[in-house]
Amino acid sequence: MVNVDEKLEPILQEVLRRNAGELEFHQAVREVLESLGRVIAKHPRYLENALIERICEPERQIIFRVPWVDDEGRVQINRGFRVQFNSALGPYKGGIRFHPSVNVGIIKFLGFEQTFKNALTGLPIGGGKGGSDFNPRGRSDGEIMRFCQSFMIELHRHIGEYIDVPAGDIGVGGREIGYMFGQYKRLTNRYEAGVLTGKALFYGGSRARTEATGYGNTYFVQSMLATKGESFDGKKVVVSGSGNVAIYTVEKVQSFGGKVIAISDSSGYVVDENGIDLKLLKEVKEVRRARIADYLKLKGEGKGAYFVKADNGTIWDVPCDVAMPSATQNELTGADAKTLVANGVMAVGEGANMPSTPEAIRIFQEAGVLFAPGKAANAGGVATSALEMQQNASRDSWTFEQTEARLATIMRNIHDTCAGTADEYGAPGDYVLGANIAGFVKVAQAMDALGII
Repeated sequence: MVNVDEKLEPILQEVLRRNAGELEFHQAVREVLESLGRVIAKHPRYLENALIERICEPERQIIFRVPWVDDEGRVQINRGFRVQFNSALGPYKGGIRFHPSVNVGIIKFLGFEQTFKNALTGLPIGGGKGGSDFNPRGRSDGEIMRFCQSFMIELHRHIGEYIDVPAGDIGVGGREIGYMFGQYKRLTNRYEAGVLTGKALFYGGSRARTEATGYGNTYFVQSMLATKGESFDGKKVVVSGSGNVAIYTVEKVQSFGGKVIAISDSSGYVVDENGIDLKLLKEVKEVRRARIADYLKLKGEGKGAYFVKADNGTIWDVPCDVAMPSATQNELTGADAKTLVANGVMAVGEGANMPSTPEAIRIFQEAGVLFAPGKAANAGGVATSALEMQQNASRDSWTFEQTEARLATIMRNIHDTCAGTADEYGAPGDYVLGANIAGFVKVAQAMDALGII
């Protein structure tokens, strides 16, 4: 187990004390601080003026009530959050998540990770995150619209294209972004397209935004494999999740010659030894908004595919060459990592935010598995959101090919930055350390230049 440097241990303990019970936030801060011992040994000035303490403390935390009326006329109450974590590099930028698990600790962990992820893109954006414990599953379009409108009544006071630019996340797609943008426009009397990203194309969205996180993770892993003279071609790949990130990971992996053999949702996972049928997957998840078990129903029994309920195992039981966890935080445990290693996995690329537990990461690294951490590998989504902001600011619209080319360049640059930083600090091949240090240094330099604020 990696230990936190003795000079940083008091900082970690103070973070734990000040943020009691916020386990995901603790985990994210610990992971970054574990990487910084080499930095402060080389650059002790980063210990001055409480710089690291300030990086670990959000600039602003907003919690608010969200009342709304359901289809039966009953008043419902949810809680909304926006954590504006760090604006040293630009306006706060990060998604909005609607899920029953959302609480302030999860939003802080996501905002903390987002700060360094955004720094790695090289684009002028700070870090933030938001959301609500509202569960959109099973709700009508009318209920979701009323919730989004109520959510925006409070949120609109705190956002703007030069202040804070939210996007989508789990439970928040184009439909929800549309409802929120419409309410923002209504409340402010401004058509400020750059205030939200992930918009539909016909009112200011960017081509390739839906695909960006999945595509970006695949580009990063492809670059990582190339350092060992390998590629996706002919590899068996397992992708967890079945939202946009997972679906477009499948699409890009297939374009690189890989065979995705398993995909999942919270109900279980489907294995298709002939390779996941992308068209069928999109029909199930994007058109029907159904459970992954319906993939098997539509494909038909006895055609090389089967479904396993969540109670009977995890998707990581399926032998593969490359694993791409793309669902949610801490979904891939130490036990799962041991199974993957025993089955011969050679690379892991995190499409979700912090989907691997610290024990799982340690097992992968000790086994020599190439490991791409989420703050680097899944930065394609926010990078393309920043490109959407750029198009909105210039009243321009790029082609899909233009946007994807920029995305590919950004992701390869992130890979090279992480790899080069790991080499510089004496840990070649350690993408976790490389990503943490590279992101930290960029934010720290900006904060140092701006003074004590």
